Amino acid sequence: MLQEISKIKLKELLPGIKGRFVHTVNNTIGFIELEEGAILPEHYHTHEQTTQVTEGKLKITIDGETEIVEPGMIINIPSNIPHSAIAITPCKVTDIFSPAREDYK
Repeated sequence: MLQEISKIKLKELLPGIKGRFVHTVNNTIGFIELEEGAILPEHYHTHEQTTQVTEGKLKITIDGETEIVEPGMIINIPSNIPHSAIAITPCKVTDIFSPAREDYK
């Protein structure tokens, strides 16, 4: 099914963090927008996650190790591993979760 990403309903996840989501049987794809300085507090979930920054710079901490992720980079977050992030600049990020996230439907 063809969808125009910009027409998918935008959901506020946290202050300064909004996303649009596409769900398949096995995955959820999130098109996330973060304002500069937005904070994603440390958390974990059963879903394996890959994160690709398409615009901006994101400081991400996974299991105590911090990296700066920029366009052209992708990072994998294993299931049940604590992680957090701070948007160094305004960012656009594509997250892929497996299995699908029922809480984002």
